[in-house]
Amino acid sequence: MEQPQLGRYVIQSEIGRGAMGVVYKAMDTVLERVVAVKTVNMALERDHADKYEARFYQEARAAGGLNHPNIVTVYDAGKAGDVVYMAMEYIEGVELRALIGEGRQLAMAQALSIAAQVAEGLAYAHERGVVHRDIKPANIMVVANGPVKITDFGIARMRASADLTQTGLMLGSPKYMSPEQVIGKRADHRSDLFSLGVILYEMLCGAAPFNGENVTALMYQIVNFAPPAPSAINAALPEMLDYIIAKMLAKPLEERYQDARELARDLRECERQLAAPPAVSVARPPVALASGAQPQLVDTRSRTVALAQTVNRTREADKTPQDVASAPARGVAPSFDSNEATQRLAVLTGAATAPGAPLTTRNSRETATQAIRSLPRAPPARWRRRDWLLVGAATLFGLAVARAIVKRDNPQKR
Repeated sequence: MEQPQLGRYVIQSEIGRGAMGVVYKAMDTVLERVVAVKTVNMALERDHADKYEARFYQEARAAGGLNHPNIVTVYDAGKAGDVVYMAMEYIEGVELRALIGEGRQLAMAQALSIAAQVAEGLAYAHERGVVHRDIKPANIMVVANGPVKITDFGIARMRASADLTQTGLMLGSPKYMSPEQVIGKRADHRSDLFSLGVILYEMLCGAAPFNGENVTALMYQIVNFAPPAPSAINAALPEMLDYIIAKMLAKPLEERYQDARELARDLRECERQLAAPPAVSVARPPVALASGAQPQLVDTRSRTVALAQTVNRTREADKTPQDVASAPARGVAPSFDSNEATQRLAVLTGAATAPGAPLTTRNSRETATQAIRSLPRAPPARWRRRDWLLVGAATLFGLAVARAIVKRDNPQKR
């Protein structure tokens, strides 16, 4: 039986199916190499065939311009009948989804390595104007003894494009969506970092930070819920990871990591500190590194009020007196300030503190002995005239009493 063919690609087997179409393992008959071929049947989208086909080619152009070790390489795109296809690098690996399925935790070193590599790949794409918008475990391939690969820029977007910028178009996987995607706002590169934060949390804790019985409950949690700190679930995690994940999962965009490369540097520094000899890793800087309110224990249960606020607000509004009073679980406080997290990370990573920051790295690392020695010394005490008179009078009185006693005991000397 003759094998089906798309252009110059002979189909060998089906790899998987997704929202956009079917992915096949195929042979490139010209270059004689194995490739993955992603297809979309335009006959299923007759009402919007032109729009979907144009979007598919836009995706191919966006992904085809990316050449990075942590991003799957796109080789070719074309059309055969009603089917448009895109040929890309074939990866001999396993989806991250399979590694963390059924609540399995990954080793801390492996989770950090995967997250750092994804962040580095995203940094490269973001610097070239491409936002993935669907970062999830199914789109991350883990290769044995090889680099992690981000796959399926299926709903990637050129940020400069103006024809797909309308609000209300919800794209992506609900479990890993950012708050701005949930409420229908346009997603930018910081949305990818939020999604990666959800994945890192899940790799380290064995459970996602947001869960719900249905999509509505899940979306409510994503916008409103402050998840427990990762170290509250996995006690082996260092506090630095709490701060990194807090910045990744910050709901207001301005409090989140603004740059994937900055995130990758923090993750790599965390890797380095964990790999350091115990004698070095034990001597950690103090926890209270920044001025202002410190992270608190908060009620991390979802609340039953209606979803009626925007993302760009302070999370202080979520905290109520009864929340603080009950406090059944440890968590990243709604009042957690991104400046505090930045200050803490600056010290934990050894980076210089930004000019004008409320606390410098030098001060945060000053030892107790140095602090005591730096205190101003009090001047030596000096006696006043009244003190001298009192001492003199007391002396004379004592001599008079002693003389009287001597005379009483020796009457013959009178």
